[in-house]
Amino acid sequence: MLINDFYKIAEEQTEGNTYACKIVFDASHDIFKGHFPAQPVVPGVCMLQIVKELLQQQTGQQLLIRAANNVKFLQLITPEVQPTLNIQWSEMEGAYKVNAAFKTEDAQLFKLDGQFEIIQ
Repeated sequence: MLINDFYKIAEEQTEGNTYACKIVFDASHDIFKGHFPAQPVVPGVCMLQIVKELLQQQTGQQLLIRAANNVKFLQLITPEVQPTLNIQWSEMEGAYKVNAAFKTEDAQLFKLDGQFEIIQ
């Protein structure tokens, strides 16, 4: 798990099947030392993991990414950026259909339309 290690939640709001929070990254984390030493950026796989972790937290279910129908990495996220993450989901048989996006006030940074399977 990356929460409370690689990143922390600064603010959060939940309404039905919608969750929004502000992400604060630990700029001194070892991930940034390797990705990339001269210009640290948040790895795409970490963005996917953050969505998964926070969706698990909201649904109370253990999840597995089953499909990523549309994943777009639109801008680099550096450690000093504190993006807002918005997640919306709907329950399907044994899974959740998910739309998620990292944003700042000025730009959309990442978006995901996918499916997370409930692990029994």
